Amino acid sequence: MEKQQRAWGEWAFVLGLLFAIFLAFFPNLLESGTSGVVLVILGAIVGLWNITSKERAEFLVAAIALMLIGSGGLQQIPTVGPALRDFAVNLFAFVAPATFVVAIKAIIDLGRRA
Repeated sequence: MEKQQRAWGEWAFVLGLLFAIFLAFFPNLLESGTSGVVLVILGAIVGLWNITSKERAEFLVAAIALMLIGSGGLQQIPTVGPALRDFAVNLFAFVAPATFVVAIKAIIDLGRRA
């Protein structure tokens, strides 16, 4: 079952990334709210099934860096700036729930070792 969950997690990652890119070019789709919910659900699945304990620290550091960078200043880049900003916002919506799930799993594992 673990291999099957990992496969679902990998698909959720690919779909979430592609969806975040797609929504960067069609930001009006986010106005309904459904698109954001899809990104959050896919991110949670990635956090549950795709990030192993060996990948945990690297993932959390990368997620923190991504969230710190955010979308600041990207809109200033000529032509592609707004799409890059929208992609960063979408990526944040996708990665944030995965980060939350992975952090909770790390806390639980640390509690078990104590």
